[in-house]
Amino acid sequence: MPNEIEIKDFLKLDLRVGKIVQAERVKNTTKLLKLIVDIGTLGKRQLVAGIAEKYTPDELLNKNIIVLTNLKPAVIRGIKSEGMILAAATENDKEIALLQPDKEINLGAKVK
Repeated sequence: MPNEIEIKDFLKLDLRVGKIVQAERVKNTTKLLKLIVDIGTLGKRQLVAGIAEKYTPDELLNKNIIVLTNLKPAVIRGIKSEGMILAAATENDKEIALLQPDKEINLGAKVK
């Protein structure tokens, strides 16, 4: 298996349940969306995601998703991104599916 990691490496990831409460296209791009995600006790975070070719902003509103919350912030097209949403994709990115909890759970719940 390429790029195997130890359990201690996985435990460094802070994965939480969040809800998309705002979504809009990033101007002058075809791939980027700016999202505001409510992560419960961790508050709301602004994220930039390259999923605009697969999802419209309206499709994403009120979706519960999984968020990597302890990713170092980055500035993408002048917008601060404070985490990363998780998605599965085919090898050529033709199909993308957001990772979501299979039932209702509190926002901010930790993925273990």
